[in-house]
Amino acid sequence: MSDYFSIFLSSANFRWVITGSLLLGFACGLIGTFVLLKKQSLISDAMAHAALPGVGIGFLFFNEKNLPVLLLGATLTSLLGTYLIQVIIKHSKLDTDAAIGVIISVFFGVGIVLLTFIQQHATGNHAGLKEFIFGQAASLVNRDVQLITVSAIVLVLITMVCFKEFKIAIFDPHFAKGLGIPVSLLNGVLMLLIVGIVVIGIQMVGVVLIAALLITPPLSARYWTDELPIMAGLSGVLGALSGAIGTWFSATIPNLPTGPMIVLVISAIFLISLLFGSKHGIVMKVVQTS
Repeated sequence: MSDYFSIFLSSANFRWVITGSLLLGFACGLIGTFVLLKKQSLISDAMAHAALPGVGIGFLFFNEKNLPVLLLGATLTSLLGTYLIQVIIKHSKLDTDAAIGVIISVFFGVGIVLLTFIQQHATGNHAGLKEFIFGQAASLVNRDVQLITVSAIVLVLITMVCFKEFKIAIFDPHFAKGLGIPVSLLNGVLMLLIVGIVVIGIQMVGVVLIAALLITPPLSARYWTDELPIMAGLSGVLGALSGAIGTWFSATIPNLPTGPMIVLVISAIFLISLLFGSKHGIVMKVVQTS
């Protein structure tokens, strides 16, 4: 068994995949902190589901699994879904939750139909597009992981540069406007960051569960601290840890989807945080009140 793991660790492709999952998990945790604080968890879920039709459309146009093309298609349909949510809220009597539910159902349904159509054709049988539903990091090639890695680094850098402005705009938007901070522009940047992390993460984690990787790490970190910088950093670390461990299991156990494994790992971390978190954990509250 030890020989098997040593051989496996010597694989350059595996090292790339682990690096990509670490950076993706960290970026999800960091960006997810602001998604959670801004109460946009459901919108991020809608963005993820809306990305699926873009994957199918991108494949149909070029008839091959070209990751940059598929991600471009996913980006366009994800942005379209986000725009339609705002249109529905503005021009109908539906509230935000109902509008999000409509977009998730319609876009995910269209995506499943497109992927089924592709898989039923000879050229689609080897496309591996179903991996976008639950994720399969082990199937990525070096070129794909390099794209994900570079994109994750860029998203993290943008988030860090805008960290102070995000903090002020989220907690006190009126004060931020008084300081001359472009709150509307920052909201747009945050939405683009969410779309970016959703799009690059769907092949590793899948469209169904990418929102969980965005939300669960900051939720876990919240039980350990009240300081935003510490919470954001800890959230990134927890996301990176869950991404690496989940990817390890997915790569070593045949036919195990990456997304569900990563979510199971971060869910276990959340449960530990819920019980034993030093700031808001259940055990700590019991000790303080006893």
